Amino acid sequence: MTDADTTPVPSEPTIRPYREGDLQQVYDVCVRTADAGGDARGMYDTDQVMGDIFAAPYVVLEPETAFVLEDAGQVVGYIVGTADTAAFVAAYRERWMPQVADRYPPTDRVAVTPTELLLVLHHNPERMLETDLVNYPAHLHIDLLPDYQRRGLGKLLMARLLEALRAAGAPAVHLGVLSSNTSARAFYARMGFVELDLVDPSGTGTFLGRSTSGGV
Repeated sequence: MTDADTTPVPSEPTIRPYREGDLQQVYDVCVRTADAGGDARGMYDTDQVMGDIFAAPYVVLEPETAFVLEDAGQVVGYIVGTADTAAFVAAYRERWMPQVADRYPPTDRVAVTPTELLLVLHHNPERMLETDLVNYPAHLHIDLLPDYQRRGLGKLLMARLLEALRAAGAPAVHLGVLSSNTSARAFYARMGFVELDLVDPSGTGTFLGRSTSGGV
């Protein structure tokens, strides 16, 4: 047998529906991409908090609109979303918050630290309804580890979720992005998202939206 015969064949990343056993790897991808696409480990009191707000609720509450990018048995990216933001907000409060209540009890303390500021979002899921997005009832989050970015894989994930949202009856989808995150905004522009004429209450973000129909 020659050396060529024993050389491993490079794996090809594949997209598949989320499975319950993926949860911890989804948390890992979330925190490793949470600093405007960079690694946020060590930035908060716990590395779990970003996933507890922006990833886990989606895969737990609405796994039918959650897809992962897998490479060599590892989750290296994901896209999650909901076809009905109002229903998701209700489920977040009624079903998700009790699951993590021991980690994040309510407090009257004024939020100062990065973790405390994140938990303000957690304890007020209704913030997702404060802006007039009735024409864009779905929303999403997408994250890929750096080695899997700029390879067309985000486009494939986006196409998969748009198809699922459309099948669930959502005519259009929105997302929020930090206005300063120019690379993310450029990616979403390539995916067909346009800036919406809406004001972000935080003053730091921009709302983008597009139809769930059509290609990416």
